[in-house]
Amino acid sequence: MRKTVLTFGLISGAICALMIVGSMPFEEKIGFAKAEIIGYTTLVLSALLVFFGVRSYRENVSGGRLTFGRGFAVGILITLVSSALYVTTWEVTYFGFMPDFGDKYAAHMIDRARASGASQPTIDKKIRDAEEFRHNYRNPAINVAYTFMEVFPVGLAATLLSAAILRRKAAKQAAA
Repeated sequence: MRKTVLTFGLISGAICALMIVGSMPFEEKIGFAKAEIIGYTTLVLSALLVFFGVRSYRENVSGGRLTFGRGFAVGILITLVSSALYVTTWEVTYFGFMPDFGDKYAAHMIDRARASGASQPTIDKKIRDAEEFRHNYRNPAINVAYTFMEVFPVGLAATLLSAAILRRKAAKQAAA
């Protein structure tokens, strides 16, 4: 199981990591709205590796059979490896190359609230939320938690679907 988990987890994580590093030079040109679309699309595509990893485990390791529990275990481990690579890449990128990201994103949150035509109390609340986000995002532990919660739910959904779709009982042997 280790080989399957590491192979598919590292490939999935590499896809996410490449998206982070590859989009960094275009940060100003892309904008936050498009970056979110590109980012989450990439996360969903990388989560397909969970499905392929669980299927590979079923076909190559467990002889064509797979219980939901074993499929879930394989999928969640692939997700954890991928998530760890994604979070590590983001932390290095954020703290090493983009320490002003939190400030820029907080400003974007406020601008988006103003552009939506929200009432002043709503905008004031959004300003408080943005300030809290900016303050919290500077803390590495909270930053890790936020980043993990971006990627992990996508992998968890892929894991649940893969384990359910790919489960297969042992084939019945012909009577002698």
